[in-house]
Amino acid sequence: MKVAILGLSVTSAWGNGHATNYRALARALHRRGDEVTFLERDMPWYAQHRDLASPPWCATHLYGSLAELRRSFAGTVREADLVIVGSFVPQGVEVASWTLETAYGTVAFYDIDTPVTIEKLRAGDTEYLSPQLVERFDLYLSFTAGPALGILSEEFGARRPEAFYCFVDPDAYAPADARTEWTLNYLGTYSAGRQPAVDELLAQPAQALPDERFAVAGPMYPPDLAWPANVKRIEHLAPGEHSRFYSATRFTLNVTRPEMRALGYSPSVRLFEAGACGAAIVSDTWPGLETVFVPGREILLAERCADVLRILDETSEGQRGAIGAAARRRVLADHTADRRVDRLHELLSGAVAR
Repeated sequence: MKVAILGLSVTSAWGNGHATNYRALARALHRRGDEVTFLERDMPWYAQHRDLASPPWCATHLYGSLAELRRSFAGTVREADLVIVGSFVPQGVEVASWTLETAYGTVAFYDIDTPVTIEKLRAGDTEYLSPQLVERFDLYLSFTAGPALGILSEEFGARRPEAFYCFVDPDAYAPADARTEWTLNYLGTYSAGRQPAVDELLAQPAQALPDERFAVAGPMYPPDLAWPANVKRIEHLAPGEHSRFYSATRFTLNVTRPEMRALGYSPSVRLFEAGACGAAIVSDTWPGLETVFVPGREILLAERCADVLRILDETSEGQRGAIGAAARRRVLADHTADRRVDRLHELLSGAVAR
């Protein structure tokens, strides 16, 4: 089938978790025999940090304005069997409205930020979606499961809200041959909401263990943010370097944004990437986590600095390796791009063309 995706970015993974997700999705669709076109708004901050300008699994086109999108790509949208509009697309309300008016095939909204979206909808914030649009989509693919699906349906009229967790491309994320450089590391773009937990679960343990080495990778951290001397800061890691990063540490930290943590059932793409690399993950807690990984067997949980220190001290190398291996098995069984594409085709079999 022909698939058109209007997403935040596929060409640049700088400061966002959308690009690696879209790349894996496009690659899996292509592998299945689908024809994929990705339409991306040409934004300056991504233009300066493009690490995959021409993905080989999809035709990628940049548009500079809404007028250019309408003028140049109406045929692409009209001829697609499936059109996916993503969250946080610039001028998203206008893009989605035009897509719904133009497309003949099924139109889905792919929300990689569901708890944030729900907060925005409740507050009347229409940065990329409006309440009036929600009920117009044929499918609402939510990266959050659990109560969020009922909220989307009951409060905002979503006709077919479906759980559609993030996923990973196992060809791109696997254990790498790397020497151990760190005791605990963390990969994530700066977020004011997440930073207190990063401080509690990484910076404070680093301060308590001055002879151990730690690392924090990701852009947009304030330059005046102080770190212990044994914490290495890495401004940005391209996706091709993620596997080595996860493989070069004894443990890796997962920290969830407050909005996602409050609503629960919101595993990030980084969580699955780390699992696919066989990393022993230490995570904060949130409702529904146990439906993704089994605590104590596939993932380790921590709420305070003391929890992290106990894990680092008491987990043997054998236990650590077993936890990482179990996480990798779970990701490969349940959370690959191919599994999601299979599910997407199942959902489309029950959808009606516009």
